[in-house]
Amino acid sequence: MTLTIRLRKPEDDEAIAAVVEAAFGGRNEVGLIDALRRAGDMTSECVALDGGAVVGHVAFSRLDVANAAQNLRATALAPLAVLPERQNQGVGKALVHHAVGRLRDRGHDLIVVLGHPAYYARFGFSNVLGKLLDAPYAGDSFMALELAPGTLRSSRWTVAYPRAFAGL
Repeated sequence: MTLTIRLRKPEDDEAIAAVVEAAFGGRNEVGLIDALRRAGDMTSECVALDGGAVVGHVAFSRLDVANAAQNLRATALAPLAVLPERQNQGVGKALVHHAVGRLRDRGHDLIVVLGHPAYYARFGFSNVLGKLLDAPYAGDSFMALELAPGTLRSSRWTVAYPRAFAGL
């Protein structure tokens, strides 16, 4: 496997839609990606290529996270998709590591995700930090990753997702 991770290009969109649909078994997440792009809420998208073919995709969208004193530069990871036949081969891991590093380098403060705790904990996501966020999603699957340690400082924060998430 020769895996290359790079930023999404518009000509990738058809292949991305096929990967996302195959990974999730439907088109809801494809619709979410399209709606986030149309609204200008997408902050970053990366693809994993093997032999020039898209085998994985990760998307990050703008997220409003604030308390009484400040606003954070935050983003939501959603969705992460890998072709079913390429899952459990490190594709998702490579995508997340690359994208998180890129967001850190660009000065983002926080990433949140709604996903499998055992999987995302490997990248430093914590549902304990997620409990500091008043968000429409709650529970053990709602996690946060501080890109600068101490960002949340045990304060309460309010989270507002882009409108596209209301359709899920």
